Amino acid sequence: MIKVLFVVPPYTSWGVDAIGTWPPLQIAYLAGAVEQAGHEARIYDAMNTDGATFETVRMEIDRYRPDMVVAYDYLPVTGAISTAVVPAALKCLGLAKTANPGTTTVLGGPFPTFKYHELLRDPSGSVDIVLRGEAEATLPDLLAALQGGPLDEVRGIAFLRDDEVIATEIRPHITDLDTIKPAWELLDWEAYRYRIDPPGRMASILTSRGCMMGCSFCSHRAFWRGDWRARTPEDVLEEVRLLVDRYRVEFITMIDPYPTFDRERWEHLLDLFIEADLGVGLLMETRVEDIVRDEDILPKYRKAGVIHMYLGAEGSTDEMLGMLNKGTNVSLNERAIRLAQEHGMVTEASFMIGHPTETWDSIGRTIEVALRMNPDIAVFPVLTPMPFTPLYEEMKDRVRVHDYSKYNLATPIIEPYAMTLEEVTIALGKCYMDFYSKKIPVIRALPDGFKRRYLLSACKEMMNAYGRHFSHLGAKMPTMPPHHGLSPMQP
Repeated sequence: MIKVLFVVPPYTSWGVDAIGTWPPLQIAYLAGAVEQAGHEARIYDAMNTDGATFETVRMEIDRYRPDMVVAYDYLPVTGAISTAVVPAALKCLGLAKTANPGTTTVLGGPFPTFKYHELLRDPSGSVDIVLRGEAEATLPDLLAALQGGPLDEVRGIAFLRDDEVIATEIRPHITDLDTIKPAWELLDWEAYRYRIDPPGRMASILTSRGCMMGCSFCSHRAFWRGDWRARTPEDVLEEVRLLVDRYRVEFITMIDPYPTFDRERWEHLLDLFIEADLGVGLLMETRVEDIVRDEDILPKYRKAGVIHMYLGAEGSTDEMLGMLNKGTNVSLNERAIRLAQEHGMVTEASFMIGHPTETWDSIGRTIEVALRMNPDIAVFPVLTPMPFTPLYEEMKDRVRVHDYSKYNLATPIIEPYAMTLEEVTIALGKCYMDFYSKKIPVIRALPDGFKRRYLLSACKEMMNAYGRHFSHLGAKMPTMPPHHGLSPMQP
């Protein structure tokens, strides 16, 4: 039996963790695969444990004395944001090597899948083996090989031999997703909370894997190789029932990039949720065209428990959406937001800024479009070229930041032709302040009830996070007018 310690690095990012903490689902899946193979697994989640630091990671390694330490490149709330965790993951694996040079260190996820040469040749020497692609079948095979078999026969890994990088054949995807189960029992469920009123224990699930869409900025298509697979609705319901009954979960985020692709399957899942009536709030994202497609069954979304719908509007013009290869248009985005609101769901829409052609005028247009579309919540991610996506190749001559920990959608990475990086950061603050200075009075005027309390608490958390993130820029940043009562930290 091999002892495997999974470490979630102590990484934080403004925006991602402002409104809650999510369990490390991908790590839980890998730990479940390790246990099913007859080995011992433990999860130390330093990202979501109060007071956790690299020092507490070191102490956990010393206490557990694992044979293998595994880290993964992702942020728990979404698989689309990769790369940012890599530096912290390398540091954690380095701590394992310092504690015991004989410990096998393993790193997986989107960035490692494509940039394994860079990681294996990192001067720190922190990584022994890289997991490439979907890893629930790969990791048990790797453990078996480490007990006496040849690494060359383990599909889906990369490693160094005699200073040569060896990359084995990529492994086919798992065809039956119902067969893999997360090791939910290894998580400290007290750590996972949704902070928005009404607050409660939070879980995340995947009802499907992959995306076949071609958005140039997203890691999903590259990592999943344009594939899309889904669990059976019955298996999803069984998992949700387990989370509610055994772990007292009150909110669940579906972190699928595209859960609604198969309408027949999706409607069947909604019907099962409605019939089960488990009383759990569901948060999800999907494509705007599917919301429009599903206009006739949108009442089922809300009856099934969907309270929060995230939609990637992304561009303020059809031209920009075309440049991002988004496959939608502004009119479709606007209609989807309106339909979701009409059917009782809180809508959150994202509007990207920071394209190389960005100007102060285009920033103004983005704010105008966000206000016109009028989602309940607007976020303004900074266009970030993940190093293995088409966007990076397209824009690498404008990339100015190479510290991967900054690739968090909140820090400018690309320098526009007509703006500095600092001006993009100031523009980001302006987007939030201009939108919410107009949105908050509207929210306050709502009748007392779920939506008003939900949105006021969401705005409060976001504005507090805004103050922490932008405080270093001082008086350059706009602030919320005091009468709104939700002012961020004054610079």
